[in-house]
Amino acid sequence: MKEWTHKDWLKEKNTSSAAAYYLYTPMCGTCQVASKMMDVVKELFPDLPMGKANLNFVQEIAELYKVESVPCLLITENGQLKEKIYAFQSVPYLYGKLKSVDEKCRAW
Repeated sequence: MKEWTHKDWLKEKNTSSAAAYYLYTPMCGTCQVASKMMDVVKELFPDLPMGKANLNFVQEIAELYKVESVPCLLITENGQLKEKIYAFQSVPYLYGKLKSVDEKCRAW
């Protein structure tokens, strides 16, 4: 998964019908596990714009979206926040969450 800046995120969320932004910190053990899950999920949705960022370098995102902890997955539809996920339960769970937005993305 490609690292995105705040500018990259804004471009993707505002020009795509759906997008996902994975936020993490490098010293977070839970984030390391979530990162592996997100790598798998990204392969399942190659057409869905999906990026990641070290929250330490995009602090304005934390303020803007009121991110309470990491890992955090922001999912948008038509430029608007649809869901904010903190509990990365499993790959099938994440797959289910992203499947509906991916289908809408393909429909556009």
